[in-house]
Amino acid sequence: MKNLRIIPLPLASIVAPLLVASIFGFSAQGAVAASPTLDKIKSSGAITMGVRESSIPMSYTTGDSRFDGYHVEVCRMILADIKDKLNLSTLRINYQPVTSQNRVPLVQNGTVDIECGTTTNNVARAKDVGFANTLYVEEVRIAVKANSGITSIAQLNGKKVATTTGTTSVQLLRKHEKATGVNFDEVFGKDHADSFLLLESGRADAFVMDGSILAGNIANAKNPKDYKIVGEVLSTEPIAIMVRKDDPEFKAAVNDAIAKIVKNGNMPKLWDKWFLKPIPPKNIVVGLELSANTKNAWTNLNDKPAEDYIKK
Repeated sequence: MKNLRIIPLPLASIVAPLLVASIFGFSAQGAVAASPTLDKIKSSGAITMGVRESSIPMSYTTGDSRFDGYHVEVCRMILADIKDKLNLSTLRINYQPVTSQNRVPLVQNGTVDIECGTTTNNVARAKDVGFANTLYVEEVRIAVKANSGITSIAQLNGKKVATTTGTTSVQLLRKHEKATGVNFDEVFGKDHADSFLLLESGRADAFVMDGSILAGNIANAKNPKDYKIVGEVLSTEPIAIMVRKDDPEFKAAVNDAIAKIVKNGNMPKLWDKWFLKPIPPKNIVVGLELSANTKNAWTNLNDKPAEDYIKK
């Protein structure tokens, strides 16, 4: 992958397409090629990858407009395979930070070609975008301060619960059977780091989010031992790489690359690297063991939505 060139996306190159899209109604569906995305990559020698800034260890910034993480590295491996298929000598990767609120629209309107963050594949989102085969299955949990005394959903009654704007975590908490009769106030962070800060500063009593994000933020805290993940698993969800819905050929190319990554035995190595060993830039260890659900997803590659993971 040494010929993959990495360049942060300039603001002008982000805004201009959005302006054109809004003024002229431009859509990737206007392309007549078999695969608009693959043709775009072939002609430009570049691709835009959507990334998160604080979804440690899945997708996050390491500083100086550089991004890394489990899903980011998987996507680089996918793009290296696509580069070779298109017979390109180099492929420039432009990184575009996305948020929980804008990630789907930016894929829809063509600003982002492949989103490599922490997006749950569910039926509602699948109406607007496509999802590659799942390589990570998440468990939504609750993080609290270690001395809070909170160990279950029932103890959140009368508390302030933080989550990130644009996510579904608090809705999941409210729907959980053990949350019946539990009343709490929601407070919102603009991103995951901001949500964890609400907990850290005492403005929230709990932070509800994907277990990997909770573990990553705790590991990155000033005093990780001051926090713990508690309570019932609120939801089991497939976290998948997102692509445009109108380009099944590109999705097929992504899934073909994923199959090769799995076949070559790379997934356990990637898990060990990002979840069990020190990661940049602070050499923190997330310490999240491989779950049976994620291991099963590698063995039986599929793009099933979160609804299929609900126990009947």
